[in-house]
Amino acid sequence: MEVVVTGASGFCGAAVARAAAAAGARVRCLGRRPGPLGRHVPWDAARDVPDLAGADLVVHLAAAVGDPVPGPATERAYRAVNVDGTARLLDAAAARPVVWVSSASVYRPGGPTLVAEEHPVDGQLTAYGRTKAAGERLALAAGAVVLRPRAVYGPGDPHLLPRLLQARRGRWLPVPGPDVRLSLTAVENLADACLAATGWPPGAYNVADDRPYSRDAVLRDVLAATGQPARLLHLPVGLAGGAAGAATALSRLTRRAPTLTRYAVDQLARGMVLDISRARARGYRPRRALADHLARLRAS
Repeated sequence: MEVVVTGASGFCGAAVARAAAAAGARVRCLGRRPGPLGRHVPWDAARDVPDLAGADLVVHLAAAVGDPVPGPATERAYRAVNVDGTARLLDAAAARPVVWVSSASVYRPGGPTLVAEEHPVDGQLTAYGRTKAAGERLALAAGAVVLRPRAVYGPGDPHLLPRLLQARRGRWLPVPGPDVRLSLTAVENLADACLAATGWPPGAYNVADDRPYSRDAVLRDVLAATGQPARLLHLPVGLAGGAAGAATALSRLTRRAPTLTRYAVDQLARGMVLDISRARARGYRPRRALADHLARLRAS
C-alpha cells in the first residue's frame, strides 16, 4: 500500500508518515520540504497540482497554520493553501480515498462544553479557522473522511509547549478565567486515526484523547515536567480579552504577530470537550494520554 502524506515535514504530518511506515506502507511525502522518511515529492499547496499517481490513500495535513497578524493579506494567504490547495488536491485524488485533517477550530465559539460533530461550523475567530472550515466543506462534498482534533501535542510540538513557556511571567502563568474541562489530542492518537479512517464512512469525526483534562492541572503538570514550574494567576476573562484586543491592534501597526489574541483567550477560557463517540463506533481507541508525554518530558 502506498500512502501519500501532504505536509509531512510538519509536526502532525511527520507523525502520520512514521506511523504509515511502521505499519508497512510505502510513504510518499508531498510538500515544500522532505518528510522524516519515504520519498519526497515537492508540492506547493498554494500553487501546484499534486502528483498522486499510484497512491492508495491520501492523508492531507498540509495547511497554513497559526494566529498571525489579522487582515486581508492573511486571509488571502491562508485561503490559497487551506481552500484552493484543498480543491487542487481533491481534483487530483479523483476516486482515491482521502483523509482530510481539519481542526476543532472550525466549531462555532461558545455553546455547550460537550461538542459533537453536528455543532455549527461558523463564526470562527481566525483566518485559520475560517479557511479550514471552507476547506473541509470541499472535502466533505467530495466524500472524504474529515478528522477534527483539538490542541494536538506530543514529541516535537512546535506550538502548545513553546507558547506556554513564552507566556510565563517569572514564577507566574497568567490564565483567563477559572478552571475548565477540555479535550487534547496526542499526536500518536491523531496518526492512528488517520490510518484507520481509510475504512470509515465519509463524514466528519472528532478525534481526541480518551478523557478530557482539567486545564489548570495540564498547565501545572506540563510546566513542572519541563523543570519550569509556575503558579497560575487567574485573570478575569474580560481583562484578558481586552489585553488581546490591544495586542492585536498593536500587531496591525507593527506587522508582527500578536503576543495575545482573542482566539488564544477563547481556547483557554472556554471549556470544550469533544464527543468522540462517532469515531469510537468505528473502532477508534486512543492509546496515548498526556501522562505518557509528561513522562517523556521528565526523562528528556
